[in-house]
Amino acid sequence: MKLTNCKIAAAVLFLALSLLDAGQARAHAFLERADPKAGATLNSAVERVRIWFSSVLEPAFSSITVHDAAGKAVDKKDVRVNPSDAKLLEVSVPRLAPGSYRVIWKIAARDGHRATGSYSFVIK
Repeated sequence: MKLTNCKIAAAVLFLALSLLDAGQARAHAFLERADPKAGATLNSAVERVRIWFSSVLEPAFSSITVHDAAGKAVDKKDVRVNPSDAKLLEVSVPRLAPGSYRVIWKIAARDGHRATGSYSFVIK
C-alpha cells in the first residue's frame, strides 16, 4: 500500500489532535476519593468531610455542603482547600446525629474546568 504525502500529513494531524485532547482530559479535576466514602454506613460521627480530586483546585470557586435528610445544611461553613494539599477540599461538621447525609460539592480546577457532584453516607 502506497501512502501519499497528503495521507501521511492527515494521519500525523489526527494523531497530534488525539494526543492533545487526551492531555486536556487528564488536566481536568475528577473526584478520586472521599472521607467518609460514598455510600458508607458509619458507626460513629465524623468531624469533617474531605474530598480529594485529581487536579489542583481553585479555592474561590470550590465548595462542599453537607445536608441532613430534611435538606438542611449542617456543616460549619468553614470549607477550604487544604493548605498542605491543593487537591483536597474539606469542611467541618458538628457531631452528627444518626441519619442519612448528603454531600454536595462544586469545584473549579486551576485549568478552569468546573465539576459538580454529590453522594450520601449514613451514621448509625
